[in-house]
Amino acid sequence: MRYGGTVSAIPLLVLVLALSIPSVVGYAEEGEAIRIIAKAAGAALAVGLAGLGAGYAVGTAGAAAASGIVEKREVTGPLLLIVVLGEGIAIYGLLIALLVILLL
Repeated sequence: MRYGGTVSAIPLLVLVLALSIPSVVGYAEEGEAIRIIAKAAGAALAVGLAGLGAGYAVGTAGAAAASGIVEKREVTGPLLLIVVLGEGIAIYGLLIALLVILLL
């Protein structure tokens, strides 16, 4: 098994699903258990993909901001604001995950 790639993420996903299925077995209807598992998977995808996007955005904007600040020190404020805007992606992902879990 490779480390650091998608191959090592598959056993982790299987483990999470295997641990989540017994917690919903007690429900009377089979459709209800599938619905809860789908909500959990949707929320996990929302948070995970938004976190990946935010990490990429902050990494790229942070590197550009660091070089911009080195060249011209008075642009520190606007450049840091651009870096912070990348974190909004992760916050939106968390908000969508909460809406999926609580409202659907």
